Amino acid sequence: MVPSAPYWRLYVPKLVTVLQDGYGLKRFGADAMAGLTVAIVALPLSMALAIASGTSPDRGLYTAIVAGALISALGGSRFQIGGPTGAFVVVVFNVIQTHGYDGLVIATLMAGVMLILAGFAKFGTYVKYVPYPVVTGFTTGIALIIFSSQVAEVLGLRLSENPAAFVEKWIAYGRALGTFEPATFAIAMTSLAVIVGCRLWRPQWPMLLIAVVTGAAIVSSFGLPVATIGSKFGAISNTLPAPHLPEVTLSRIRGLLPSAFTIAFLAGVESLLSAVVADGMTGRRHRSNSELVAQGIANVGSAMFGGIPATGAIARTATNIRAGAYSPVAGIMHAAFLLLFMLFLSPLASFVPLASLGAVLIVVAWNMAELKNFRHLMKAPPGDQAVLMTTFVLTLITDLTTAIEIGVLLAALFFMHRMANAFEISTSARVIDEDIDDFSRQRDTYEGRGDIPSDVEVFQINGPFFFGAANRLGDVLERLRTPPRAFILRMGNVPLIDASGAAALEKFVDDAARRGTRTVLSNVQPEVLSVIDALGLTAKPTVSVAKNLQKALATARE
Repeated sequence: MVPSAPYWRLYVPKLVTVLQDGYGLKRFGADAMAGLTVAIVALPLSMALAIASGTSPDRGLYTAIVAGALISALGGSRFQIGGPTGAFVVVVFNVIQTHGYDGLVIATLMAGVMLILAGFAKFGTYVKYVPYPVVTGFTTGIALIIFSSQVAEVLGLRLSENPAAFVEKWIAYGRALGTFEPATFAIAMTSLAVIVGCRLWRPQWPMLLIAVVTGAAIVSSFGLPVATIGSKFGAISNTLPAPHLPEVTLSRIRGLLPSAFTIAFLAGVESLLSAVVADGMTGRRHRSNSELVAQGIANVGSAMFGGIPATGAIARTATNIRAGAYSPVAGIMHAAFLLLFMLFLSPLASFVPLASLGAVLIVVAWNMAELKNFRHLMKAPPGDQAVLMTTFVLTLITDLTTAIEIGVLLAALFFMHRMANAFEISTSARVIDEDIDDFSRQRDTYEGRGDIPSDVEVFQINGPFFFGAANRLGDVLERLRTPPRAFILRMGNVPLIDASGAAALEKFVDDAARRGTRTVLSNVQPEVLSVIDALGLTAKPTVSVAKNLQKALATARE
């Protein structure tokens, strides 16, 4: 049976949609400038992430060029910028340590195929149901591991061995403290100070590139004994390698399957999170399943051309939007500019100090850590705190696959414990097309549409507000053509709310506020109110809490 046309429209790249709508020289100019801006940010970052992953810096550039171009050309988001990201550092480092670079290529190819299959199976719709505490837990854990991996580079320690395990790594650092090199530490701190200074006083400047160039200039000018890319890795290639596939055997596939699954999971989650951020910044809507297919193809391409795993990069995507990008052409131009940098400027990369790249990765780790969200979740219900801390600790002491599996399993167990009945959102308007038994309903809870002002919307939430259903709330606002003056959420039938539900509710409130809509929470149960109070939601100036619908309507009319 031939699939219907609407099914295939889910996989039409946003690039095709943009070109169909009309694309002129002015828009290309805007995309080219945005692409150049992002390329300047991505240049040092791609090399730093590759080094932290246990491979050479040129492989980071190959990834940003090949995968970045494919993600933008084939993806379901207008503004997505793809390339290597911090989320992969831990798993890539472990795979290379255990199976070598060829093992990483096979794992990345398998992950790419998984992502393609997941996209065509429409799993993109379900990735967003991964619990918020799980995502925050492993993201913060990865950030701490990235920071730990750069201690030796920043302090100039000479290690007899560099263990992969978190605890053993810090023990090795303690034993090597006697090899501390003041010049290396000074370069790292100088680069870090440049980044912080630019962020405070000149945030529009390419702070990472300026920090790296400053470090290289100081080391070269004074002849400091500081390790550089050239001294450790040699010259960087100025061409892309020819496509290559290692020997694939059944035993290698079996051994690499857990790592491939982790790579696919991280690529899927982070790319869709990045696309959601882009949607929030621009008011556009991405095609999640098309994005997964593009991520899969991009990872296959990256592996074949000597790269490492890739996904959508949230910070670079946000930079792309702020730089005035109009379409996916900006992402393609970002890859083209990186290719030009590699062709003509690669000899200069040899002078870059590893200490400066270490400072760049410390900033990456700080941005990834989400300390504010972590502290926020520590005020959530005990079940969410348990999921957060379990995922975080297991990320540090075991491996990412185990941490994610147990985190999701714990979240599911807590959900089943909490679940009372299905979740639904329904309007207060009478549904005349359905013949329903409403004789047992309390009459004083009914409000006809005629009793509600035309510029006020009333929605009722029934059942637990849990992670799997929370993401549906935002769709309510999207369906309204004209934003209302006030939006009343009736929550009398919500017996509980988890951290993901509270996060989705906060996002809904913020989205409504940007549209000029005030949110009124009506008849909130004490247990639910205590959770959203602890997380600071009721303190927002655009949120009101009312005891019942009548008081909520009175508040909305004011």
